[in-house]
Amino acid sequence: MQIFLSVLGFILFIGLVLIHEWGHYVVARRNSVVVEEFGLGLPPRAWRKKLKSGLILSFNWLPLGGFVKMKGEHDSDERPGSFGAASLWAKTKIMLAGVVMNLLAGLAILTVLALIGIPKIIDNQFSVKGDTKVVSREIFATYVEPDSPAQKAGLGTRDIIESITAAGQTRAVKSSDDLHRATAELAGQTVQIKFSRGGARQIKTITLRDKAEIEASKKTTQPKGYLGISTAELEAYKATWSAPIVALGFTKQLVVLTVQGIGHSLSGLGSLIAGALTGNHQAREKGQAQATDQLVGPVGVGAILWGSGSLGLNFLLMIIAIISLTLALMNLLPLPALDGGRLFLTVISRGVLRRPLSRSAEERIIGASLILILGLGILITVVDVRRFF
Repeated sequence: MQIFLSVLGFILFIGLVLIHEWGHYVVARRNSVVVEEFGLGLPPRAWRKKLKSGLILSFNWLPLGGFVKMKGEHDSDERPGSFGAASLWAKTKIMLAGVVMNLLAGLAILTVLALIGIPKIIDNQFSVKGDTKVVSREIFATYVEPDSPAQKAGLGTRDIIESITAAGQTRAVKSSDDLHRATAELAGQTVQIKFSRGGARQIKTITLRDKAEIEASKKTTQPKGYLGISTAELEAYKATWSAPIVALGFTKQLVVLTVQGIGHSLSGLGSLIAGALTGNHQAREKGQAQATDQLVGPVGVGAILWGSGSLGLNFLLMIIAIISLTLALMNLLPLPALDGGRLFLTVISRGVLRRPLSRSAEERIIGASLILILGLGILITVVDVRRFF
């Protein structure tokens, strides 16, 4: 089941990229701008097919999103059918279309989840009190102590603990307190732990630590547990008429958290650059950690999708919705290589300066921005490899 859900997650992630670019494509066509290529990934090109209409479909080697190549994308291009010759309003609609599509996709997924059971992943997650019903609560392992009864029996992180059986009596585990209370009462005994891993139920026979060992460990710097795991609760709740409101409320919370995370990362990036320029090794390392601890790249996305597959379809859809909303928000950043930055340049040149940017100036600005993004992407990828592997 985990493999199936993880593969589904990757397909849905690719769908988010395609729906973003499809928004650009449709709005460009409706505003009489010729689209020359629709690509998944970034060049170099791995495969291409030219349709009878002249549109090129392509797959590209760098898994960093996708693109729609329009005729005459330079702001100074004046040929009929070119992006440069389009009105400021048309350009605004084209550049914001991808953001709108990702926003709508994220809200649609969250609305469906609110109707069937939306996972609670942040404290004080938005809900409408009069229309909220808890539909599930699962306890999963977040850490397994080395050389503990749990590790010896083969329990792993993200395993969902369902029950403990001893002397023919089964105790359901519906909260972290239930697990702690049951293991304390059964200290030193041999029990059967029923858990779920990747959708498949398993039963392990485990001998818990006794009270004397636990009490002795409390006097050390490494206190132990009867079973030897740390847990977290994954709760899901659903709504009826308030489902769209729940989707909007959670989106607002996500935007606030994402903006805070971006600010934190930009501050760290500044420290990283300053440390590199001044030779301050400590400042550089601190800046690198701060710049990347709240960001993930392609490797991180893959690891998250793989891990979310073990927690069920609802959790996977929640991750996809968050990624979609994050893509919408990130593309609004005023970096010229992104939609928001291109729009910012266009508004300044066409709306304020009343003249288009020269081709060379536009290429220099966008090129510098792209180098910055790629450099940060490489740094995040290196950190992701260390973080997840």
